[in-house]
Amino acid sequence: MTKPLGVILAGGLATRMGGGDKALLSVGGRTLLHHVIDRLAPQVAGMALNANGDATRFSEYGLPVLADSVAGFPGPLAGVLAGLDWAAEQGADTIVTVAADTPFFPDDLVDVLQHTARGMAHPLVLAATPRGEEKTKSMSRSGLIRHPTFGLWPVALRDDLRGALEQGIKKVVIWTEQHGGREAVFPTGAGDPFFNVNTPDDLKTAEAMV
Repeated sequence: MTKPLGVILAGGLATRMGGGDKALLSVGGRTLLHHVIDRLAPQVAGMALNANGDATRFSEYGLPVLADSVAGFPGPLAGVLAGLDWAAEQGADTIVTVAADTPFFPDDLVDVLQHTARGMAHPLVLAATPRGEEKTKSMSRSGLIRHPTFGLWPVALRDDLRGALEQGIKKVVIWTEQHGGREAVFPTGAGDPFFNVNTPDDLKTAEAMV
């Protein structure tokens, strides 16, 4: 199966970290973004970074920087749309998105997403993990915890997504469920593979994990 393009989502406001770019925080002597790039690069045909503001702050990474095309920081769907528009220009059919603050995501992320998408006219799959004792708003009807910034997205639905954002839809799963999106389940035996850095305490945890 053809490798998709990869889009790293770094367009959030990082309010729980006091603002700024979480992707540029250091873990194990390297930025979170470095860790994410290293993990994603072997899985995709090319990469871009979704981020807003001055793109030159990411110049050392050598990636195209894609700003949201929808104003007001409407959330990760805006980053997905920016990635889909970029992928369309490259002649690609699909993208895989990952979050810039999640340095330990699975190294078989793309393979599992693509396998789950087999038979779909428009491959649309979100990563998910089994639920433990925790309760979360991201839980699906099947009892899984969805990770909506990690997904496989079809370029063919980019205009539909654009229309949904213009209508005010911000929640990823509302849009994916409208199009029969699936969930790719990743095991959590060795811990949460989608652990992300939201707070200063999370940063300390990530440092210990590295």
